[in-house]
Amino acid sequence: MSIIRLVDLLKNPENNQEVEVNGWVRTFRANRFIALNDGSTIENLQCVVDFKKTEESLLKKINTGTAVKIKGKLVESMGKGQSLEIIVEEIEIVGESDPETYPIQPKKHSFEFLREKAHLRVRTATFSSVMRIRSVLSFAIHQFFQNKGFINVHTPIITGSDAEGAGEMFRVSVLDAKKPPLEDSGEVNYKEDFFGKETNLTVSGQLEAEAYAQAMGKVYTFGPTFRAENSNTTRHLAEFWMIEPEMAFCDLNENMDLAEEFIKSTLKYILEKCPKDLEFLDKRQADEEKTKPQSMRSEMGLMEKIKFVVENDFKRVSYTEAIEILRNSKPNKKKKFDYIIEEWGADLQSEHERFLVEKHFKAPVILFDYPAKIKAFYMRMNDDQKTVRAMDILFPGIGEIVGGSQREERLDVLEKRIQELGVDAEELWWYLDLRRFGSTPHSGFGLGFERLVLFATGMSNIRDVIPFPRTPQNASF
Repeated sequence: MSIIRLVDLLKNPENNQEVEVNGWVRTFRANRFIALNDGSTIENLQCVVDFKKTEESLLKKINTGTAVKIKGKLVESMGKGQSLEIIVEEIEIVGESDPETYPIQPKKHSFEFLREKAHLRVRTATFSSVMRIRSVLSFAIHQFFQNKGFINVHTPIITGSDAEGAGEMFRVSVLDAKKPPLEDSGEVNYKEDFFGKETNLTVSGQLEAEAYAQAMGKVYTFGPTFRAENSNTTRHLAEFWMIEPEMAFCDLNENMDLAEEFIKSTLKYILEKCPKDLEFLDKRQADEEKTKPQSMRSEMGLMEKIKFVVENDFKRVSYTEAIEILRNSKPNKKKKFDYIIEEWGADLQSEHERFLVEKHFKAPVILFDYPAKIKAFYMRMNDDQKTVRAMDILFPGIGEIVGGSQREERLDVLEKRIQELGVDAEELWWYLDLRRFGSTPHSGFGLGFERLVLFATGMSNIRDVIPFPRTPQNASF
């Protein structure tokens, strides 16, 4: 008899069949009822033990967290709360769990506490649901791009360039931290380092993906990225995953078309594949909302927000039009915004983005043609010499979720922009070469994977949608 996963057993149950299952005990009631879960589904399976036929010494070893192997007959349940149960014929303790020290007891734990137990928190219903949805989303992303003829490119994790120009990067070095070799000027001599130059962990695979797009047409990356931003907000991680497609012969309009189709496709996929987990998380969020003051409650439930994105056409609005809408809005005039919009050129905050989506347009929004001074050097300059062909996608409850642009393909314009922003042109010699040899109009965008998982699961803290979060002062596990 082969082991059957609970998700498969519950999908195709046959009463009175002999089955063998593995899993971890969630609860053990009255020395008789085991709630078993193997991680494949949100649903537990009740296993009924005949304590008269089972050794007392074995029963004493069954506690929350114990790993067991069970053989028995699957039958229709006579009790409430489940439709099926297993009448246990054989039970084997695979791994014991000490009830005095096991931290994930069958009671409500705060997310702060569970972050301290990140190696065990996935045994809870909430975190197992989040991680299953994360897995399905990951598959949906690869499937979307593969079906569209994109080529997956693994861009480097160690890099000598700062794609964003932000400078908040983790240095990679093998030099002696206490006595590094110095130049005559007193600066660290990185020529003696492993790579012969100063190197860092990447903040983006975009620049390298552009190189491959200029030879292969349509490519995408999906890999880890790093930001040394000393931020402890609920929206920032030091290590996270990015999806970054790049397309040759593609303008901003085509880029926006692809981004909208991509978002809708992946979210629609989890609606189809993860109904039980989404229903559970939807109820969890609704219960959480009830504990908040009325003014702070979300107007949409989790499933409603996902369907809001999937079923609505994204409204496309220029930055200039959006600024006028915000300047003339009631929250701005009554100074209800934390950041008052006074003039063109302001960098929009999450509160502004959410107002546009949730209050004004009542649809997901794509903002485009941003002021050049608040965007990166590689974005294509418009003819007005004030704005660039940038675009951001804004979602309910979260604000910006995707950022992208048409890239600057003109060598002279790009060189001027690099000089104006003080970017190191020598480090980007190869990037400039792409404009010298067969340059094409090209575009791309970036999506922080954890932001998407955050939206899709209704969690409120980004540290709760990645298995082992990396944040300031935290690199445990």
